[in-house]
Amino acid sequence: LSLQQDVIAGFLYAILILVLFHPVVDLIDNFNLTYKYAPLIIITLLGFYLLQVAGEAGEMTAVEKVEEQLAGLRIARRCVPSEEPAYLLDIHTSSSAQAGSSRWVAVSCSNESLRVYDRDTLRCLRQYGGRGGVLAGVRFAHTCDSLVFSACSQGTVKCWDVRSATQEPVQVFSGYPSNVFISFDVSCSDLIVCAGTEKVEKDSFLVFWDARGITDCVSASKEPLGVYSESHNDDITKICFHPIEPNLVVSGSTDGLVNVFDINKDNEDDALISTCNSDSSVSSLGWSGEDYKQVYCMTHDEGFCWWDMAQLDTEEPITLLHVLDVRESVCTENHSLHYLVGGFYHEKAGKLFLMGGTSTGDIHLISCSTDGLSLVGTLCGGHSATVRSFCWSPTDESLLTGGEDAQLLLWKPGAVERSLTKKASLKISSSVQKRVRVHNTSLKSRKK
Repeated sequence: LSLQQDVIAGFLYAILILVLFHPVVDLIDNFNLTYKYAPLIIITLLGFYLLQVAGEAGEMTAVEKVEEQLAGLRIARRCVPSEEPAYLLDIHTSSSAQAGSSRWVAVSCSNESLRVYDRDTLRCLRQYGGRGGVLAGVRFAHTCDSLVFSACSQGTVKCWDVRSATQEPVQVFSGYPSNVFISFDVSCSDLIVCAGTEKVEKDSFLVFWDARGITDCVSASKEPLGVYSESHNDDITKICFHPIEPNLVVSGSTDGLVNVFDINKDNEDDALISTCNSDSSVSSLGWSGEDYKQVYCMTHDEGFCWWDMAQLDTEEPITLLHVLDVRESVCTENHSLHYLVGGFYHEKAGKLFLMGGTSTGDIHLISCSTDGLSLVGTLCGGHSATVRSFCWSPTDESLLTGGEDAQLLLWKPGAVERSLTKKASLKISSSVQKRVRVHNTSLKSRKK
């Protein structure tokens, strides 16, 4: 409607311009040629203006449509409750090779197990581990959608093939004896696995492995390629490889630093592209923007930072936005914001969104811009306790969420719940506690 109004107003202005200025042109212009084509020139210039307005309105409409879809997410399915309830700490979905074919969902749980679900029915298909230490995330391979990885506190990263009925991993990536892994990721080419450690004495490490040939050496253990040990001085809480450039990886730590590396370089000093200071303990991070040239992070005290790596070699500032406490900057009607869960970049809208929530299970979707943060919508009636994990699917624009109520939920735009499982007010105890340490405020950015 606003676009139509702009076009109508534009034509009315064109008529007004012709009525007012046509006699003036006739009086001051003795050249018949200019007089003859003056109205055409005015209309042409006005046409270019209207095209520009229409383009801007079209872009706004696309973003608004995406925000409307997100606000319209409704529960499509709930998983059947497990016999052993646990916090759902991380979620990842496999990328199916063929559109429409079945996909898997992997979930890391607070009872030290990894569960695999059918993406469409949320039926549990496999469960791994249970005695291998606290899990630190879960990731499917990008090029082989049946391989799923998870790191654990006992100093290993394991890989399973979900098509196999065996409980044994097809590959084990072993760390060094003192390593306690609390974060990890797999490169977009599936060539490199990287894990981050807790601080032991004065050291914390990024440990790297060659992930090639996994299915060729079943149950064999792989030793590390090497480590980065100088760039963080506290627990490395998050690692995230670049979505399209396999040599780039970003790490975050309780020391407040967010480091971007190019692992193709020969040594750690040369590999460190940028160090940004979040001024707090990093809880989550990721890539965003066109060609994913931006980095964002969230902190354990609910802060938010957003940087543009494309400005590293310019005189422009790289900080796009820094919010000390998102809970105070996002206005919610009749709902409070208690915490942040993470973020995701919506390629179609070209926009970064954050997810937060309340202790009673409500989910807030938040839009990011350089002007600040704004609430897109609130998803209610799903969880009954804190939401700890989510996974956004750009393929069908659906959302998976998991929380401390042990529920795995699938949300889709305008969906009607088909599951017979009713929402239960379930708050379970867990031995897993969020790791939060006071950051060292004396640390400064070593690079721009």
